[in-house]
Amino acid sequence: MDNSQDTPTAESTGKKAEGEAAEAVNNEESAAATEAEEQQAGGESAGEQGSAVDSDQAAQVDESAEAGGETADQDLASQLEALNEQLLAAKDSELRVQAEMQNLRRRAERDVENAHKFGLEKLINGLLPVLDNFDRALSAVPEEAAAESDVLKGLLEGVELTRKSAIDVLKGFSVDVLEPYGEPFDPQFHEAMTMVPSATAEPNSIIDVLQKGYTLNGRLLRAAMVVVAKAAE
Repeated sequence: MDNSQDTPTAESTGKKAEGEAAEAVNNEESAAATEAEEQQAGGESAGEQGSAVDSDQAAQVDESAEAGGETADQDLASQLEALNEQLLAAKDSELRVQAEMQNLRRRAERDVENAHKFGLEKLINGLLPVLDNFDRALSAVPEEAAAESDVLKGLLEGVELTRKSAIDVLKGFSVDVLEPYGEPFDPQFHEAMTMVPSATAEPNSIIDVLQKGYTLNGRLLRAAMVVVAKAAE
């Protein structure tokens, strides 16, 4: 029998092997292409996720920077306000110091002026009893007795001249004598010892001086002791 049709030939066997090999290659290429596509898709997805993460991080960085900028501005404003308060306090302190120095200067000038004006006050007060004694000596001798005796008249004239010289010296130091005959009563410079009814004098006027008063540069050293008139009953 002829077995040529049932037994495969070497040529047909070789073609079959080549076909199978080609098919295997095609399958491998398809698998490789599929894997490449999957890797590409995964890369794109990862890229998209990475871009989203980068965007979120960038937004967070911007927010942090903005918050930091606002905090820095607030700190700067607080420091500026504190500096302004310190400046105002320093100016106020400076004004207070200047005012205090001005007051001290005025007080010192006033003290010096008062020392010049009233430095002799104690001395003059010590001389007032001497002037009072001159006045008593002059008023103790009646005018009739002085007219009858030249010696007594000369003595009284000497006492009067001495008293006048002393008053002139005191006037050179701004001392004034208070002899308010006929003047209205002034409680700042006069001391009323008594009130006497008078039909001729104005009420509340001075009709007699019991003791003279004195002032130094307008300041009262001693009030004049006076008798004040009142309306007649």
